[in-house]
Formats: sequence, structure tokens, C-alpha cells
Amino acid sequence: MSDLRERPDPAALLDWYDRHARQMPWRVGPAARAQGVRPDPYRVWMSEIMLQQTTVAAVKSYFEAFTTRWPTVSDLAQAEDADVMAAWAGLGYYARARNLLKCARVVHADHDGVFPDTYDGLIALPGIGPYTAAAIASIAFDLPETVLDGNVERVMARLYDDHTPLPAAKPVFMDYAAALTPQERPGCYAQAVMDLGATICTPRNPACGLCPWRKSCAAWAAGTAKELPKKAPKKRKPTRFGIAYLARRVDGAWLLEQRPDSGLLGGMLGWPGSDWNDAPEENPPIRAEWRTLPAEARHTFTHFHLHLTVKTALVPMDRAPERGMFVEADAFDPDNLPTVMRKAHALTKTK
Repeated sequence: MSDLRERPDPAALLDWYDRHARQMPWRVGPAARAQGVRPDPYRVWMSEIMLQQTTVAAVKSYFEAFTTRWPTVSDLAQAEDADVMAAWAGLGYYARARNLLKCARVVHADHDGVFPDTYDGLIALPGIGPYTAAAIASIAFDLPETVLDGNVERVMARLYDDHTPLPAAKPVFMDYAAALTPQERPGCYAQAVMDLGATICTPRNPACGLCPWRKSCAAWAAGTAKELPKKAPKKRKPTRFGIAYLARRVDGAWLLEQRPDSGLLGGMLGWPGSDWNDAPEENPPIRAEWRTLPAEARHTFTHFHLHLTVKTALVPMDRAPERGMFVEADAFDPDNLPTVMRKAHALTKTK
């Protein structure tokens, strides 16, 4: 690790942010904040939950749809679970949607629809961990909490030319970030350092010539910026297998099943199927003449790859399923299904 050439100045970063802040539907920009406009904690919270392991580009349309349909946390708290899960479909990591509802209902019922304005109060809410609590406290309430996401980790690794590999380096990077978090304008600073990582101090080909902290960056001085942050080797993801049963009644209705609340895709509607493991066993939801499609539905989750064998069947009106329920054709929208289930459905159109 190299010595810094000069200490990073938060004021220099804030000056850069005032001129180059990204515009986002959930953000109150620096000019508006200077005029006294305060961020809505509900919108800050919503964006932070959606942005977990998801890009800004992917989140924008979902955020606008959610906040248009449920403009306040109390509106969301009173929504039907199925409506929220359907609106979330395609965004992935569905535990976030379940926690979104749990949190909204606690804020509505226990806090009169008002988010707590302290880190301790926020982290006590369902689905809010240390990073999210710090981000909301900082951005929404202008508290000097330290925000450390992937962008900030990269900035810290390069500022200090620290070659400690992630994830072991997280506590070290947190210490660096905490030492730089200012008492003045901490909400703008938190967004500024994240913007710096997202637009200038990028993973590949960082634009060091445009960086307001270039003269403070030990990795820039050492010529090692592109190498950082170091990461421990990833474990190879295993592959699991499963069977999805797509049964359609002669009137066009589809047989769907609500998945258990816990586990992957918890609470979502999807195709009845087998367990996902090395050797799934046949488990059809209704008696039928099943046909296997020639292609698999493949999807990658956080910890494993999934290959689904897709079986289809046409069933008569008077045959009842052993599990699941038929959804009428005019009420069925494949866009409301999780991505892996949509992939299975898409294969029925190309068989």
C-alpha cells in the first residue's frame, strides 16, 4: 500500500458533485437541496432496496411504476401481496420484494407511516441492513453515516492503493470511508462518492484525468488503479436441474402454483415443478399426456445455475389438478412471472 500524496478533500468532491451529479427519479439534486428541498425517505428507501444487486438502468422503470401505483409507504403497506410480487417480477432477488412489504407494514402500523430518522431506528426495520440504514440516514436525513457500496469500495481501494482482496477488505475500506465522511452535507457527500465510483472511478478504464481526487489517489500515483480492488477467487457455481410443468386447459387457462413464502422466488406465482437438485424426480401436478420440449429453460441465480426441463400438456375442462390453480387466459400475463418462469413459457412458442 502506497502513501497518499495528499489527503482527499471532501469539499473538492462535493464541488465536483454540485456540477456533475447524476439525475435519478429518487434523488433530490444538490441545487434543490441547497434551496431546502428534502428527500422523501420512502423514495430513498425504495430505491436502495431495488438497487441491491441491480443496476440503476434496470431499476428506474420499476421505481417509477411502484411509486406511481403506491406513492406513500402506507399505500404500499395496504397493497395485496400478489400485486406487489407481480409488479416486482423481472427485477430478481424476490426476497427483497417480500421484505419491502414487511418493512412498509411495520412503518405504517408501528411508526404512523413515518420512517425513523436515526440509523438505529432504521436498522431495526425488516429487510434493512447496515448499508441500507446508513444510506437512508445519510441521504434522507443528512446524518454523517458512512455509506459503503461496491462503488465506494473501489474508490477507497484506489485512493489508498490497498491490495487487500475483497471481501476481507470490507472492514478496512469502511474505516477509510468513515474517516472521510464529513459533518457538512453528508447526504450529498454519500451520493457524490457513489457517483464518483459509478462514472469516473469505474471498474475498467477509470477516467483518472477527470477525477477531483486524482492528486490524492495513491493508486493513480503508483499506476495500479486498473488492478483494484483485488478480489478473492470466486467459487465455481454449481448447476442444478429441475422440471417445469406447463399445463394449459382447452379454454386457454394456465395451471400455476404459488411458491412457498420462504426460499427462492418465495410467494411468486410460477409453473408447478420438481425440486431443483442434481437428479429431480417427476412430480406432475395433474394427470395428462406430457410432452418434453427440445430446449431447456436456463437461468443463473446468485449461487447456482439452473437448467429446467420443460414439459407441456393440454388438459380437458373437467380435470382437476392435484396442486396449483388454473388462471383464466384473460387474467394471465407472462410478464408477471419471475424471469426463469417467463423463459420456460417462451419455449412453448418455439416448440
